[in-house]
Amino acid sequence: MSKPLAADEVIPLARPLIGKREIKLVKRVLRSGRLSLGPMLARFEADLAAFCGGQEAVATSSGTTALHLAVRQLGWEEGAAVLTTPLSFVATANALLYERVEPVFCDIDPVTLNLDPAAAAAAVGERTVGVLPVHIFGAAAAMPTFEALAASGSLSILEDGCQALGARDEQGQVIGSRGNLTSFAFYANKQLTTGEGGALVCADPATAAHLRSARNQGRAPDMSRLDFDRLGFNYRLSDLQAALGVAQLERADEILRARVELAALYRQALSSKLDPAPLGAAAADQLAYLPDLPGEAERSWFVYLVRLPRGVDRRAVIDRLAADLIETKDYLPCIHLFEFYRERFGYQSGQFPIAEEFAAHSLSLPFWVGMGEVEVERVCTALAAALAAAAPRAARRIETAG
Repeated sequence: MSKPLAADEVIPLARPLIGKREIKLVKRVLRSGRLSLGPMLARFEADLAAFCGGQEAVATSSGTTALHLAVRQLGWEEGAAVLTTPLSFVATANALLYERVEPVFCDIDPVTLNLDPAAAAAAVGERTVGVLPVHIFGAAAAMPTFEALAASGSLSILEDGCQALGARDEQGQVIGSRGNLTSFAFYANKQLTTGEGGALVCADPATAAHLRSARNQGRAPDMSRLDFDRLGFNYRLSDLQAALGVAQLERADEILRARVELAALYRQALSSKLDPAPLGAAAADQLAYLPDLPGEAERSWFVYLVRLPRGVDRRAVIDRLAADLIETKDYLPCIHLFEFYRERFGYQSGQFPIAEEFAAHSLSLPFWVGMGEVEVERVCTALAAALAAAAPRAARRIETAG
């Protein structure tokens, strides 16, 4: 555990966990002279593949580029439509538009906050070629149901696991192990980081070879000559970044466990700080933080979110916490309500009420390995005060989701 932050220090929203091992491996790459397409990249891919259940892994420059390569690999082309969720980072939908594929948004499940299988099934049309479920906030989507839907309609699946490395689905399978193309991201706020970076996991070695070529301008996978037989991109991950990933994967279990423990600290602190008395007998249920996931599912803690009561001015809460040197963010807004998507596809408010309701009231709190009781206590005390100032007494409560 790192030294607690002083009262006059900002508690950041996120912070990567970088230690001596990460520094040692980065130095090793620097001294080797092989800064790209070297042995550290191959090692990172092998370690990631093993972590995801023995699949093939192809590292890329970001989670976004991983998604783009997957869209091309699946053959989703101009004029096609793919079912996905409006509650995700915008890259999920943007990757479809890179290939002129229309993202068809469907509402979410109110418990998991993932794409609702029933809503997706109802949206299947003549142009539908695939489903792109997002494992949002580290909670696995209903993959058995989506795989049944895909099989019945000859659809292909791309899993967006960029927020869910290490999560398990309702059947207990780790994200990335079901054989579907699955993307991951390793930005600095993710569970594990390479600074910038991403990866695709798949089951087929031939698919992996094709993806490695596509990320490297379409060059022959064996690198023996400058032979380019397909359209490719410069979507490579450097060996410097891969070195960070190797070190992070070596202690992945430790990191993920620490994030579970931090979430438990938050739950306990919020329960003690927020007075449920105005809510009556139902208060305990309404303060049931982060509902259980179905079956054998296990969350991989990416962020810690709270859902503010209706009538609370979220901006006022954010500003008040900022004045207390605590970073927070209104996370996530719905993609379909961004101006670009409104203008291009005609989306309007009210089309996906469950997603919109959550997005309108969600707030992301500081969450990173190294936070301890001191920081959590400070955040929750300040949040309670901000809520008290921003809402009538009867609304002084918070419902978490994630």
